[in-house]
Amino acid sequence: MSSESQKILTTDGIPLEESLKKTERKNKIKAFLLVCPLLFFLIISYVSPIVGMLFTSVDDRMVTNMLPKTFKAMEDWDGKDLPSEKVFEAFYLDYKILVDENRHGKLATQMNYEKNGFKSILKKLARKQKKFEEGNYKEQIMKVHKRWGQVDYWRAIKRRAPSYSYIKYLKGVDMYENEEGKIVEVPEDRRIYKILWLRTLEIALVVTIFCFLLAYPIAHLLATLPMKYSNLLMICVLLPFWTSLLVRTASWMILLQQQGLVNDFLVWIGIVADDHRPVMMYNKIGTYIAMTQILLPFMVLPLYSVMKTISPSLMRAGKSLGGTPFITFWKIYFPLTIPGIGAGCLLVFILAIGYYITPELVGGASGTLISNQIAYHMKHTLDWSFASAMGLMLLTGVLVVYWVYNKLVGIDNIKLG
Repeated sequence: MSSESQKILTTDGIPLEESLKKTERKNKIKAFLLVCPLLFFLIISYVSPIVGMLFTSVDDRMVTNMLPKTFKAMEDWDGKDLPSEKVFEAFYLDYKILVDENRHGKLATQMNYEKNGFKSILKKLARKQKKFEEGNYKEQIMKVHKRWGQVDYWRAIKRRAPSYSYIKYLKGVDMYENEEGKIVEVPEDRRIYKILWLRTLEIALVVTIFCFLLAYPIAHLLATLPMKYSNLLMICVLLPFWTSLLVRTASWMILLQQQGLVNDFLVWIGIVADDHRPVMMYNKIGTYIAMTQILLPFMVLPLYSVMKTISPSLMRAGKSLGGTPFITFWKIYFPLTIPGIGAGCLLVFILAIGYYITPELVGGASGTLISNQIAYHMKHTLDWSFASAMGLMLLTGVLVVYWVYNKLVGIDNIKLG
Protein backbone atom coordinates (compact mmCIF):
# COMPACT_ATOMS: atom_id res chain seq x y z
CA MET A 1 0.00 0.00 0.00
CA SER A 2 1.40 3.39 -0.98
CA SER A 3 2.19 6.08 1.60
CA GLU A 4 -0.43 8.39 0.00
CA SER A 5 -3.20 5.88 0.67
CA GLN A 6 -2.02 5.45 4.30
CA LYS A 7 -2.47 9.15 5.13
CA ILE A 8 -5.38 10.01 7.40
CA LEU A 9 -7.63 12.65 5.85
CA THR A 10 -10.02 15.11 7.45
CA THR A 11 -13.62 15.46 6.38
CA ASP A 12 -12.47 18.15 3.92
CA GLY A 13 -10.07 15.76 2.27
CA ILE A 14 -6.98 17.49 3.68
CA PRO A 15 -4.24 15.32 5.25
CA LEU A 16 -4.61 15.34 9.04
CA GLU A 17 -0.93 16.24 9.65
CA GLU A 18 -1.17 19.28 7.37
CA SER A 19 -4.44 20.34 8.99
CA LEU A 20 -2.89 20.11 12.49
CA LYS A 21 0.10 22.23 11.41
CA LYS A 22 -2.25 24.83 9.94
CA THR A 23 -4.32 24.92 13.13
CA GLU A 24 -1.19 25.17 15.29
CA ARG A 25 0.08 28.04 13.12
CA LYS A 26 -3.23 29.89 13.54
CA ASN A 27 -3.08 29.41 17.33
CA LYS A 28 0.44 30.83 17.44
CA ILE A 29 -0.65 33.87 15.44
CA LYS A 30 -3.61 34.41 17.79
CA ALA A 31 -1.36 34.09 20.84
CA PHE A 32 1.10 36.57 19.35
CA LEU A 33 -1.68 39.05 18.58
CA LEU A 34 -2.90 38.74 22.18
CA VAL A 35 0.50 39.65 23.62
CA CYS A 36 1.17 42.35 21.00
CA PRO A 37 -0.24 45.22 23.14
CA LEU A 38 1.98 44.23 26.08
CA LEU A 39 4.99 43.76 23.78
CA PHE A 40 4.35 47.15 22.20
CA PHE A 41 4.06 48.75 25.65
CA LEU A 42 7.37 47.21 26.77
CA ILE A 43 9.12 48.39 23.62
CA ILE A 44 7.82 51.95 24.03
CA SER A 45 8.26 52.27 27.79
CA TYR A 46 11.36 50.15 28.42
CA VAL A 47 13.38 49.13 25.37
CA SER A 48 13.18 52.44 23.49
CA PRO A 49 14.44 54.59 26.42
CA ILE A 50 17.36 52.21 27.00
CA VAL A 51 18.31 52.26 23.31
CA GLY A 52 17.95 56.06 23.35
CA MET A 53 20.20 56.32 26.41
CA LEU A 54 22.81 54.10 24.77
CA PHE A 55 22.80 56.21 21.62
CA THR A 56 22.91 59.50 23.56
CA SER A 57 25.81 58.32 25.73
CA VAL A 58 28.11 57.73 22.75
CA ASP A 59 26.72 60.31 20.31
CA ASP A 60 29.23 63.13 19.83
CA ARG A 61 28.00 64.42 16.49
CA MET A 62 26.95 67.81 17.87
CA VAL A 63 30.54 69.07 18.11
CA THR A 64 31.55 67.24 14.92
CA ASN A 65 28.78 68.96 12.97
CA MET A 66 29.58 72.36 14.47
CA LEU A 67 33.27 72.32 13.47
CA PRO A 68 33.48 70.37 10.19
CA LYS A 69 36.24 72.50 8.62
CA THR A 70 38.27 72.45 11.85
CA PHE A 71 38.28 68.68 12.20
CA LYS A 72 39.09 68.30 8.50
CA ALA A 73 42.11 70.60 8.89
CA MET A 74 43.20 68.79 12.08
CA GLU A 75 43.57 65.42 10.35
CA ASP A 76 47.25 66.10 9.60
CA TRP A 77 48.03 67.71 12.98
CA ASP A 78 50.12 65.51 15.29
CA GLY A 79 49.01 67.32 18.48
CA LYS A 80 52.54 67.95 19.75
CA ASP A 81 52.77 71.69 19.05
CA LEU A 82 50.21 74.37 18.29
CA PRO A 83 48.28 73.68 15.07
CA SER A 84 49.08 75.50 11.86
CA GLU A 85 47.48 78.63 10.46
CA LYS A 86 45.23 76.38 8.36
CA VAL A 87 43.59 74.95 11.51
CA PHE A 88 43.14 78.39 13.08
CA GLU A 89 41.53 79.70 9.91
CA ALA A 90 39.19 76.72 9.67
CA PHE A 91 38.22 77.14 13.31
CA TYR A 92 37.52 80.85 12.79
CA LEU A 93 35.29 80.16 9.80
CA ASP A 94 33.35 77.45 11.66
CA TYR A 95 32.96 79.56 14.77
CA LYS A 96 31.87 82.64 12.82
CA ILE A 97 28.98 80.64 11.36
CA LEU A 98 27.99 79.47 14.84
CA VAL A 99 28.05 83.05 16.15
CA ASP A 100 25.95 84.29 13.23
CA GLU A 101 23.42 81.49 13.86
CA ASN A 102 23.57 82.06 17.66
CA ARG A 103 24.70 78.46 18.28
CA HIS A 104 28.11 79.21 19.77
CA GLY A 105 26.76 78.82 23.33
CA LYS A 106 26.12 75.12 22.76
CA LEU A 107 29.67 74.63 21.54
CA ALA A 108 31.02 76.45 24.60
CA THR A 109 29.00 74.19 26.91
CA GLN A 110 30.09 71.01 25.14
CA MET A 111 33.77 71.97 25.08
CA ASN A 112 33.67 72.99 28.73
CA TYR A 113 32.72 69.37 29.54
CA GLU A 114 35.96 68.34 27.85
CA LYS A 115 38.21 70.95 29.47
CA ASN A 116 37.41 73.60 32.06
CA GLY A 117 37.86 77.19 30.92
CA PHE A 118 36.59 76.72 27.37
CA LYS A 119 33.33 78.55 27.96
CA SER A 120 34.97 81.83 28.96
CA ILE A 121 37.48 81.94 26.09
CA LEU A 122 34.85 81.00 23.49
CA LYS A 123 32.50 83.71 24.74
CA LYS A 124 35.33 86.24 24.57
CA LEU A 125 36.18 85.06 21.06
CA ALA A 126 32.53 85.55 20.04
CA ARG A 127 32.77 89.20 21.08
CA LYS A 128 36.16 89.85 19.47
CA GLN A 129 35.83 87.91 16.20
CA LYS A 130 33.75 90.67 14.57
CA LYS A 131 36.84 92.90 14.54
CA PHE A 132 39.10 90.29 12.94
CA GLU A 133 40.86 91.17 9.69
CA GLU A 134 41.21 88.69 6.86
CA GLY A 135 44.27 86.45 7.18
CA ASN A 136 46.70 85.76 10.01
CA TYR A 137 43.94 84.19 12.13
CA LYS A 138 46.37 82.31 14.37
CA GLU A 139 47.86 85.50 15.75
CA GLN A 140 44.49 87.23 16.09
CA ILE A 141 42.87 84.33 17.94
CA MET A 142 45.82 83.97 20.31
CA LYS A 143 45.57 87.67 21.17
CA VAL A 144 41.98 87.18 22.36
CA HIS A 145 43.11 85.04 25.29
CA LYS A 146 46.40 83.42 26.30
CA ARG A 147 44.71 80.01 26.56
CA TRP A 148 44.40 79.88 22.78
CA GLY A 149 48.19 79.65 22.78
CA GLN A 150 48.11 76.53 24.96
CA VAL A 151 48.22 73.28 23.01
CA ASP A 152 46.03 71.48 25.59
CA TYR A 153 42.93 73.37 24.46
CA TRP A 154 43.47 72.42 20.82
CA ARG A 155 44.04 68.82 21.81
CA ALA A 156 40.71 68.94 23.64
CA ILE A 157 39.03 70.09 20.43
CA LYS A 158 40.63 67.26 18.46
CA ARG A 159 39.45 64.70 21.03
CA ARG A 160 35.87 65.64 20.15
CA ALA A 161 36.41 64.82 16.47
CA PRO A 162 34.85 61.31 16.40
CA SER A 163 31.10 61.23 15.84
CA TYR A 164 30.77 58.48 18.44
CA SER A 165 32.90 58.25 21.56
CA TYR A 166 33.10 56.29 24.83
CA ILE A 167 34.72 59.12 26.81
CA LYS A 168 31.60 59.62 28.93
CA TYR A 169 31.92 56.08 30.28
CA LEU A 170 35.55 56.74 31.18
CA LYS A 171 34.54 59.94 32.93
CA GLY A 172 31.99 57.97 34.94
CA VAL A 173 34.81 56.02 36.60
CA ASP A 174 37.21 58.99 36.95
CA MET A 175 39.31 58.14 33.90
CA TYR A 176 40.09 59.83 30.60
CA GLU A 177 42.09 59.35 27.42
CA ASN A 178 45.25 61.46 27.42
CA GLU A 179 47.06 63.00 24.47
CA GLU A 180 49.00 59.78 23.84
CA GLY A 181 45.75 57.83 23.57
CA LYS A 182 46.28 56.02 26.87
CA ILE A 183 43.47 55.62 29.39
CA VAL A 184 44.58 57.09 32.72
CA GLU A 185 42.96 58.17 35.99
CA VAL A 186 42.17 61.79 36.73
CA PRO A 187 44.19 63.51 39.51
CA GLU A 188 43.38 62.19 42.96
CA ASP A 189 41.80 65.45 44.14
CA ARG A 190 39.26 65.27 41.28
CA ARG A 191 38.14 61.65 41.70
CA ILE A 192 34.50 61.72 42.76
CA TYR A 193 32.59 59.16 40.75
CA LYS A 194 34.36 56.03 42.04
CA ILE A 195 33.59 57.26 45.56
CA LEU A 196 29.94 57.71 44.58
CA TRP A 197 29.71 54.22 43.06
CA LEU A 198 31.20 52.62 46.18
CA ARG A 199 28.97 54.71 48.44
CA THR A 200 25.88 53.72 46.45
CA LEU A 201 26.74 50.02 46.76
CA GLU A 202 27.54 50.42 50.44
CA ILE A 203 24.29 52.19 51.30
CA ALA A 204 22.21 49.77 49.22
CA LEU A 205 23.86 46.78 50.93
CA VAL A 206 23.56 48.19 54.46
CA VAL A 207 19.90 49.17 53.93
CA THR A 208 19.19 45.66 52.61
CA ILE A 209 20.78 44.09 55.72
CA PHE A 210 18.86 46.41 58.06
CA CYS A 211 15.59 45.67 56.27
CA PHE A 212 16.22 41.93 56.53
CA LEU A 213 17.03 42.07 60.26
CA LEU A 214 13.87 44.07 60.98
CA ALA A 215 11.55 42.34 58.52
CA TYR A 216 12.28 38.72 59.48
CA PRO A 217 10.75 38.84 62.98
CA ILE A 218 7.88 41.05 61.72
CA ALA A 219 7.04 38.58 58.94
CA HIS A 220 7.30 35.66 61.38
CA LEU A 221 4.91 37.39 63.73
CA LEU A 222 2.48 38.07 60.89
CA ALA A 223 2.61 34.42 59.82
CA THR A 224 2.06 32.95 63.31
CA LEU A 225 -0.49 35.32 64.86
CA PRO A 226 -4.22 34.57 64.66
CA MET A 227 -5.84 35.96 61.54
CA LYS A 228 -7.63 38.92 63.19
CA TYR A 229 -4.40 40.21 64.75
CA SER A 230 -2.34 39.35 61.68
CA ASN A 231 -4.63 41.41 59.43
CA LEU A 232 -4.39 44.40 61.75
CA LEU A 233 -0.61 44.19 61.79
CA MET A 234 -0.54 43.81 58.01
CA ILE A 235 -2.46 47.08 57.69
CA CYS A 236 0.28 48.74 59.74
CA VAL A 237 2.91 47.32 57.37
CA LEU A 238 1.03 48.54 54.30
CA LEU A 239 0.06 51.89 55.76
CA PRO A 240 3.20 53.70 54.46
CA PHE A 241 2.13 52.89 50.88
CA TRP A 242 -0.89 55.13 51.41
CA THR A 243 1.36 58.12 52.07
CA SER A 244 3.45 59.99 49.51
CA LEU A 245 7.15 59.15 49.47
CA LEU A 246 7.97 62.84 49.62
CA VAL A 247 5.80 63.29 52.72
CA ARG A 248 7.43 60.34 54.47
CA THR A 249 10.91 61.66 53.68
CA ALA A 250 9.96 65.15 54.91
CA SER A 251 8.64 63.57 58.11
CA TRP A 252 12.00 61.95 58.74
CA MET A 253 13.67 65.32 58.21
CA ILE A 254 11.53 66.72 61.03
CA LEU A 255 12.12 63.73 63.30
CA LEU A 256 15.90 63.46 62.81
CA GLN A 257 16.94 67.09 63.09
CA GLN A 258 18.96 68.06 66.17
CA GLN A 259 15.92 69.67 67.79
CA GLY A 260 13.60 66.94 66.53
CA LEU A 261 11.60 64.32 68.40
CA VAL A 262 14.25 61.59 68.18
CA ASN A 263 16.95 63.76 69.73
CA ASP A 264 14.51 65.11 72.32
CA PHE A 265 13.65 61.54 73.33
CA LEU A 266 17.33 60.55 73.60
CA VAL A 267 17.98 63.57 75.83
CA TRP A 268 14.87 62.87 77.93
CA ILE A 269 15.89 59.29 78.73
CA GLY A 270 19.46 60.42 79.46
CA ILE A 271 21.36 58.62 76.68
CA VAL A 272 22.88 61.85 75.35
CA ALA A 273 23.47 65.29 76.83
CA ASP A 274 21.45 68.24 75.59
CA ASP A 275 24.57 70.00 74.31
CA HIS A 276 25.87 66.86 72.55
CA ARG A 277 22.91 65.87 70.43
CA PRO A 278 23.93 63.47 67.63
CA VAL A 279 23.76 64.72 64.03
CA MET A 280 21.37 62.45 62.15
CA MET A 281 20.50 64.70 59.22
CA TYR A 282 22.39 65.37 55.99
CA ASN A 283 24.67 62.37 56.44
CA LYS A 284 24.68 58.59 55.97
CA ILE A 285 22.87 57.98 59.25
CA GLY A 286 19.78 59.83 58.09
CA THR A 287 19.92 58.04 54.74
CA TYR A 288 20.14 54.62 56.42
CA ILE A 289 17.21 55.31 58.76
CA ALA A 290 14.87 56.86 56.20
CA MET A 291 15.57 54.36 53.40
CA THR A 292 15.26 51.38 55.76
CA GLN A 293 11.83 52.50 56.97
CA ILE A 294 10.63 53.26 53.42
CA LEU A 295 11.85 49.98 51.90
CA LEU A 296 10.95 47.73 54.86
CA PRO A 297 7.54 46.62 53.44
CA PHE A 298 9.27 45.34 50.29
CA MET A 299 11.18 42.92 52.51
CA VAL A 300 8.28 41.99 54.80
CA LEU A 301 5.83 40.96 52.09
CA PRO A 302 7.99 38.32 50.29
CA LEU A 303 9.05 36.86 53.65
CA TYR A 304 5.47 36.73 54.91
CA SER A 305 4.22 35.04 51.74
CA VAL A 306 6.75 32.22 52.24
CA MET A 307 6.40 31.90 56.01
CA LYS A 308 2.64 31.62 55.72
CA THR A 309 3.01 28.39 53.76
CA ILE A 310 5.28 26.73 56.36
CA SER A 311 3.32 24.33 58.56
CA PRO A 312 3.76 24.87 62.33
CA SER A 313 3.83 21.07 62.72
CA LEU A 314 7.35 21.03 61.24
CA MET A 315 8.74 22.97 64.19
CA ARG A 316 6.87 20.77 66.66
CA ALA A 317 8.21 17.68 64.93
CA GLY A 318 11.76 18.97 65.19
CA LYS A 319 11.38 19.67 68.90
CA SER A 320 9.86 16.23 69.47
CA LEU A 321 12.95 14.68 67.91
CA GLY A 322 15.16 16.33 70.51
CA GLY A 323 16.13 19.55 68.79
CA THR A 324 16.47 22.76 70.78
CA PRO A 325 14.36 25.74 69.64
CA PHE A 326 17.40 27.34 68.00
CA ILE A 327 18.54 24.14 66.26
CA THR A 328 15.00 23.43 65.08
CA PHE A 329 14.69 26.97 63.73
CA TRP A 330 18.11 26.91 62.03
CA LYS A 331 17.82 23.42 60.54
CA ILE A 332 14.15 23.38 59.55
CA TYR A 333 12.45 26.77 59.53
CA PHE A 334 15.18 29.06 58.21
CA PRO A 335 16.06 26.99 55.08
CA LEU A 336 12.38 26.98 54.11
CA THR A 337 12.31 30.79 54.17
CA ILE A 338 15.31 31.23 51.83
CA PRO A 339 13.14 31.83 48.72
CA GLY A 340 11.46 34.74 50.50
CA ILE A 341 14.80 36.05 51.77
CA GLY A 342 16.22 35.98 48.25
CA ALA A 343 13.22 37.76 46.77
CA GLY A 344 13.13 40.41 49.48
CA CYS A 345 16.87 41.12 49.47
CA LEU A 346 17.05 41.32 45.69
CA LEU A 347 14.02 43.61 45.52
CA VAL A 348 15.23 45.95 48.27
CA PHE A 349 18.79 46.09 46.95
CA ILE A 350 17.69 46.96 43.41
CA LEU A 351 15.33 49.65 44.69
CA ALA A 352 17.96 51.08 47.05
CA ILE A 353 20.73 51.24 44.46
CA GLY A 354 18.66 53.57 42.29
CA TYR A 355 17.02 55.65 45.02
CA TYR A 356 16.92 59.39 44.46
CA ILE A 357 14.44 61.46 46.53
CA THR A 358 15.37 60.28 50.04
CA PRO A 359 19.17 60.64 49.66
CA GLU A 360 18.64 64.01 47.99
CA LEU A 361 16.62 65.41 50.91
CA VAL A 362 18.12 63.57 53.88
CA GLY A 363 21.60 62.50 52.80
CA GLY A 364 23.40 65.79 52.27
CA ALA A 365 26.89 65.74 50.75
CA SER A 366 27.99 62.50 52.46
CA GLY A 367 24.75 60.69 51.59
CA THR A 368 24.62 61.58 47.89
CA LEU A 369 24.23 58.56 45.60
CA ILE A 370 24.99 58.07 41.93
CA SER A 371 21.33 58.63 41.04
CA ASN A 372 21.55 62.15 42.47
CA GLN A 373 24.50 62.89 40.19
CA ILE A 374 22.55 61.60 37.19
CA ALA A 375 19.71 64.00 38.02
CA TYR A 376 22.19 66.84 38.57
CA HIS A 377 23.71 66.46 35.12
CA MET A 378 20.25 66.16 33.55
CA LYS A 379 18.88 69.33 35.16
CA HIS A 380 21.82 71.64 35.83
CA THR A 381 24.85 70.95 33.63
CA LEU A 382 22.59 69.66 30.79
CA ASP A 383 25.24 67.05 29.98
CA TRP A 384 22.68 64.48 28.91
CA SER A 385 25.23 62.21 27.26
CA PHE A 386 27.14 61.85 30.54
CA ALA A 387 23.91 61.32 32.50
CA SER A 388 22.87 58.65 29.98
CA ALA A 389 26.25 56.93 30.30
CA MET A 390 25.97 56.80 34.10
CA GLY A 391 22.37 55.63 33.85
CA LEU A 392 23.41 52.73 31.63
CA MET A 393 26.30 51.91 33.96
CA LEU A 394 23.83 51.78 36.85
CA LEU A 395 21.48 49.55 34.83
CA THR A 396 24.40 47.28 33.93
CA GLY A 397 25.34 47.06 37.61
CA VAL A 398 21.81 45.96 38.51
CA LEU A 399 21.86 43.32 35.77
CA VAL A 400 25.22 42.06 37.05
CA VAL A 401 23.79 41.75 40.56
CA TYR A 402 20.83 39.83 39.12
CA TRP A 403 23.19 37.54 37.15
CA VAL A 404 25.40 36.86 40.20
CA TYR A 405 22.35 36.08 42.32
CA ASN A 406 21.07 33.69 39.66
CA LYS A 407 24.45 31.91 39.55
CA LEU A 408 24.87 31.65 43.32
CA VAL A 409 21.30 31.05 44.50
CA GLY A 410 19.22 30.51 41.39
CA ILE A 411 16.44 32.73 40.23
CA ASP A 412 14.03 29.78 40.41
CA ASN A 413 14.36 29.87 44.20
CA ILE A 414 12.83 33.34 44.40
CA LYS A 415 9.30 33.42 45.72
CA LEU A 416 7.22 36.59 45.88
CA GLY A 417 3.98 34.99 46.93
